[in-house]
Amino acid sequence: MKQAAFPKLLSSQIAFDIARTILDGFDKHYRLFRQASQVARRHFETANWSVAQQAARERIDFYDKRVLECVQVLEDEYDDSELTDSVWRETKLHYIGLLSGHKQPELAETFFNSVCCNILHRTYFHNDFIFVRPVISTEYIENDELLPAYRVYYPATDGLMFALKRIVTNFQLNCKFANLDRDIAQLETCLLQKLGDDAFEPNYQIQVLSNLFFRNKGAYVVGKVINGTQEFPFVVPILHNGNCQLVMDAVLLDHAQITILFSFTRAYFMVDMEVPSAYVQFLRSLLPRKPRSEIYTILGLQKQGKTLFYRDYLQHLKHSADRFDSAPGIRGLVMLVFALPSFPYVFKVIKDFFPAPKDTTRAQVKEKYLLVKHHDRVGRMADTLEYSNVAFPVERFSEELIAELLHHAPSLVEFEGDRIVIRHLYIERRMVPLNLFLVSAEAAGNDALIEHGIIEYGNAIRELVAANIFPGDMLYKNFGVTRQGRVVFYDYDEIEYITDCNFRDIPQPRNEEDEMSAEPWYSIGKHDVFPEQFGAFLLGNAKIKKYFMKHHAELLTKDFWQSCKQRIMDGFIDDVFPYPQHIRFRNQAPASAPAYTPPLLENLNNE
Repeated sequence: MKQAAFPKLLSSQIAFDIARTILDGFDKHYRLFRQASQVARRHFETANWSVAQQAARERIDFYDKRVLECVQVLEDEYDDSELTDSVWRETKLHYIGLLSGHKQPELAETFFNSVCCNILHRTYFHNDFIFVRPVISTEYIENDELLPAYRVYYPATDGLMFALKRIVTNFQLNCKFANLDRDIAQLETCLLQKLGDDAFEPNYQIQVLSNLFFRNKGAYVVGKVINGTQEFPFVVPILHNGNCQLVMDAVLLDHAQITILFSFTRAYFMVDMEVPSAYVQFLRSLLPRKPRSEIYTILGLQKQGKTLFYRDYLQHLKHSADRFDSAPGIRGLVMLVFALPSFPYVFKVIKDFFPAPKDTTRAQVKEKYLLVKHHDRVGRMADTLEYSNVAFPVERFSEELIAELLHHAPSLVEFEGDRIVIRHLYIERRMVPLNLFLVSAEAAGNDALIEHGIIEYGNAIRELVAANIFPGDMLYKNFGVTRQGRVVFYDYDEIEYITDCNFRDIPQPRNEEDEMSAEPWYSIGKHDVFPEQFGAFLLGNAKIKKYFMKHHAELLTKDFWQSCKQRIMDGFIDDVFPYPQHIRFRNQAPASAPAYTPPLLENLNNE
């Protein structure tokens, strides 16, 4: 019987050594990744918020640092002449063998791709050198640790309250609860209301992920209740009460609320996972409409998220026929934005030149996007996927879009046969620009939607301020409305830290000549901001002005901005809750934004 086309003998020692070096580099990366997640628990227990935020920012760079370390080792060890096509093909086969029994094979494959793509030019590496599709299955990976990916509790045995208490105490947090019995009773009441009057089935159980999810000032218990054919997710946030004690703050039972908790507008969770694919599989059972790429990303495994996103994108291209074209909305001065109508993302390219009044560079714009990547996005800034050398089929681009790219960003565009290659771009979730949302609402005579948009816009500003972010350009066109009806900022080229800004009142004119002058009669520093001027750009529409002044008039005052700046400089870290105020057990109002329940947005779907 004729054998398949496969090497009879993997004989290259160089190929094996390269494979071993790359896997060692990945194992080092994931060991440090897990350590950071484990330390996050101690930061939470000691309420060391500033250190926790810094650790979360630093962890984002772990992957790139380990990839560059591995590339440096390989480049120092081997000459280009030794790294032939046959060596690279055999390296991949050795690597596959080394992944047998590995607990994070999908992440290790992505790490392999990253190293290869750093060493080999894009016109040189081939699909058989890298993992275009996953080779190692992540199904049913065994956990060698005593702690499985999730624990199972059976309330029918000892009662629901006892099971809930076991769930919480099994996490063994090194900090006491203020009143655990009270919190458990409130949690039990909420779960029983959700279960309704249904009789308990033989498989009545609660499944809970074995490790807590840490982010900002919260720790989250993530699980689901199963009773016969009924199954629903729940998330319990645990917070500090200010007296060095813990409280269970709420229980999230609504899919929309849990989706927002895991949104692309949030900072990444810190969670210790030996088998990350098991956590992703569990979370997908809670959020079946959330793509795996976004789940990996929100868990801090953003490179794996990028890999899966790109695979999904290629698959979508294969099974669609519509064409890329400029995204709807007002054209930006810094970014050229295009989209594929059938794909829920936009592609953003930095232009080669920026007309007045923009005064920036491509490098500075990239720094702003990197700032957002590392910062706490508090649910109000869209995360971005950054790619280099992305190839698109030319026939899928409109002639107008190609002309725009060649005019505004010729240095980033290259043609290779039937493909157009864009050397650098960002990809974001598509949203409805807020200015178009407001125009549409007014055309429909829907004042409730107009008010909702303005309330959400102001709340977005407030929560960004609480996170030490000044948007810079506050025009409505720079904000988008998500499918959950939330307003999110997405234009970052003028973003600044609040603490770097100098908020001022406009000085009174000294004389009639000052008052009639077309130019300011007073000095303006680079970081000076005059909040009273915002109204001239934001409140031209009577209805918008009415709702803005009703809900957010203080945003036009220097005192609001200066007081927020002072709080940050004094070391306060405000609470920005990723769930509605009305579901909190003690229903306390946050410092950053007024409590608000939006109207029913019938024209918007769930995320």
